[in-house]
Amino acid sequence: MTTIDHTTVHTPDRATARRAGAALGLASGLAIAGFTVLGSVFEYPQVLEEPTADILALFRQHQGAVMGWFLVLAVSAALMAPAGVWLGRIAGGRLGRWIAGIGIAAATVQVVGLQRWVTLVPGISDDALDPALRADAEDRFELWHTVLGKAIGETLGYALTATFTALVVIALSRSVLPRWLAFIGYVAAALIATGVVVPVVEAASLTNFVGYVAWCAWLLAVAVVLFRVPGRQPTVRGG
Repeated sequence: MTTIDHTTVHTPDRATARRAGAALGLASGLAIAGFTVLGSVFEYPQVLEEPTADILALFRQHQGAVMGWFLVLAVSAALMAPAGVWLGRIAGGRLGRWIAGIGIAAATVQVVGLQRWVTLVPGISDDALDPALRADAEDRFELWHTVLGKAIGETLGYALTATFTALVVIALSRSVLPRWLAFIGYVAAALIATGVVVPVVEAASLTNFVGYVAWCAWLLAVAVVLFRVPGRQPTVRGG
């Protein structure tokens, strides 16, 4: 008596695929909502080009909303960690381990960068109202904005997100991802990666923004694809 397994080798587990799809879809939805509201209420991210005093003043005007929606963005970023783990299980092997590890790393650095608006900026903003503390408060804001925001959350975050996206495209192209969606994933990853050179190439801020818009749409499309993964066919036994 022999056993013949007709299951396609690269067919993802349906439950794992749906978990990954849910994480990606929710991350995209929260990111879109967060950036849309913060762009309206806080003029984000353009506001970061303004003088520090003006940034803190606008922050105080809408503090509750700004803190709340940055928290939403942090949750969106954090979802890349479980998504990476589940996508890693789908990929399997060394590629799967890289996807999980880089997904967790990308989530971590972005959360570290975003959390300053909830944990640090409120106190800095209050100190800036005191003439005796204003200069020190503004210096602290600029320091944390440079270290946590630009260096960790943005530059490192861009590199890790682009790498994560490219690896996911490679993995899913072997099983469920259509070519056109793989192409969009690669393009989004490349555009996001241009954000690394924003400090020296100002035009890269535009390509990076376009990349993130495409990336959010791509995440939603990949989520749909993962939710449509069929259940595996049962093993056929024969003599």
